[in-house]
Amino acid sequence: MTHHLSPRSRKGRQALGLIAAGVLLAGAVPGTASAAEPDPRIGLGAGWLDAQSAISNLEQVAHRDKPAGMVDPANPGNGGFYNSDFAFGGGYAFTGNYNGFNIFDVSAPSDPQLVTSVVCPGGQGDISVHDNLLFMSVEETRGRVDCGTNPSVGTRFQGVRVFDISDVRNPVQVAAVQLCRGSHTHTVVTDPDDASNVYVYVSGTTSVRPATTMAGCNNNPANGKDPSRWRIDVIKVPVAAPEQAAVVNQPRLFTDPETGRIDGLQNGPVTPRHPSGSNWSPTPNTNACHDITAYPEIGLAAGACQGNGILIDISDPANPRRIDEVSDPNFAYWHSATFNNDGTKVIFTDEWGGGSGARCRDTDQPEWGANAIFDIVDRKMTFASYYKLPVPQSLQENCVAHNGSLIPVPGRDIMMQAWYQGGISVFDFTDSAHPREIAFFDRGAVNPNSLVLGGFWSAYWYNGSLFGNEIARGLDVFKLTPSEHLSKAEITAAEEVQLGQFNAQGQPKITWTPSFALARAYYDQTVRADAIGHPLKSQVDKFLERAEGYAAEGKRSAAAAQLRALSNKLGAPEHQTLKKAVLDLADTL
Repeated sequence: MTHHLSPRSRKGRQALGLIAAGVLLAGAVPGTASAAEPDPRIGLGAGWLDAQSAISNLEQVAHRDKPAGMVDPANPGNGGFYNSDFAFGGGYAFTGNYNGFNIFDVSAPSDPQLVTSVVCPGGQGDISVHDNLLFMSVEETRGRVDCGTNPSVGTRFQGVRVFDISDVRNPVQVAAVQLCRGSHTHTVVTDPDDASNVYVYVSGTTSVRPATTMAGCNNNPANGKDPSRWRIDVIKVPVAAPEQAAVVNQPRLFTDPETGRIDGLQNGPVTPRHPSGSNWSPTPNTNACHDITAYPEIGLAAGACQGNGILIDISDPANPRRIDEVSDPNFAYWHSATFNNDGTKVIFTDEWGGGSGARCRDTDQPEWGANAIFDIVDRKMTFASYYKLPVPQSLQENCVAHNGSLIPVPGRDIMMQAWYQGGISVFDFTDSAHPREIAFFDRGAVNPNSLVLGGFWSAYWYNGSLFGNEIARGLDVFKLTPSEHLSKAEITAAEEVQLGQFNAQGQPKITWTPSFALARAYYDQTVRADAIGHPLKSQVDKFLERAEGYAAEGKRSAAAAQLRALSNKLGAPEHQTLKKAVLDLADTL
């Protein structure tokens, strides 16, 4: 049941989308609306594989439909074939599906090639990779140890599968770790001091399985004997012997430090109804984490744990411990988290409606089903602002905050994010109190008459391209395009960051190699901030142009001399980031 807001509130929500459109459309690709027109995402025509789309400051370079075995052509909304989360490694995209996973060669992002599909039912099918290992979450009771497709035959499996992907054309399951609540999601956590082992933090959110299918599982209350709720599972995986993967800890991350109660955080909503007036869906009850994002280089993880967001010390990966927690009366379901690269901010998402509801209507306030952005100071979180998709979606489109990742633009905090049928939104949260959208892609509804689940489950950056795993439609690939919000040099500097592997829930520390693109990116940011004037502005242009020309001709000493001469002109405090980039580049020549 939905409580309809006042006309004033509705106008405010609509205005938010129009303001965003006015800002963005000045840099939109040809064919989209002008700045004076409504946001082009409003009113897109529906269709499964032929829906209309709108795009701004991105270029769609590829699309691949879901391959056979991962789709029901007669019913695009069949929940047994949803696309889910995905990961990257070695030029491949490993895309999860409720019925297994696919491996695409994305070394040429504009021409992804399907390498193989592995049918292995069990949902959600979230995927992570580490070296030659692939990890897959399984929570549905139809899952079978042998990946069988008949749920009435074979041994039931709910937990984490481990595959050897040394031969990407022939993945082989080498371990299957059974768990009491299965694995809704998981996070691969590396130990900076021990490369021989990795840890998998498992978040199980489904009901506890019967003890007849796994000994020791129980539905005991928090004050009962060893309850299977109010915990996460930590699996240790020897990289050289993954068949030995086993649970080594089940930490009680929600414990009240004063009373010792293991249900020490939020145990349900603080009001009878959601602020919208509707019933709570889901319920913010912290008896599990939905997802955990680890950042090993800073020794922290962020847990989105249904009723709370928590900060976790993972300096000892086998023994994580909670160090801070936050709650929010607007949040129905703390779903996922993303740190900025400096580890000074964290974004939590609220999956109000569980992902299957239309929660981006013009009657829905910007703080419902949104991101909450927190600053991190002295390992404590302080709320800064909300960010929500700034344009309303139709009643036929499931839409709410979902999975995303950073885009490694130097000097800025930029994230791309999936909003299910709300599409992909790219936003800048460098100023944590004032996030703003800078690019987007959206399609019309899967079905014009009813809500059929679809849209982007996850949207992640990998080695210069933006990838989206679309629940009903397949794999999409995009490139950033220059705009008033993002310069060509900033895009090039981001493209220069190349990762061997990438799991969004295991954030790596991003560093930038000195380059002319990096120096120009910082210069563009200085100009955009109106922190450099004439004649210095034209001098910087000339010095960089001459230095780059000398470098292209192999005159490295002359190029370095130009850069050092330029650095001598950059004495103001607001020029020091640019100056350092210039000097670092000179030192490499």
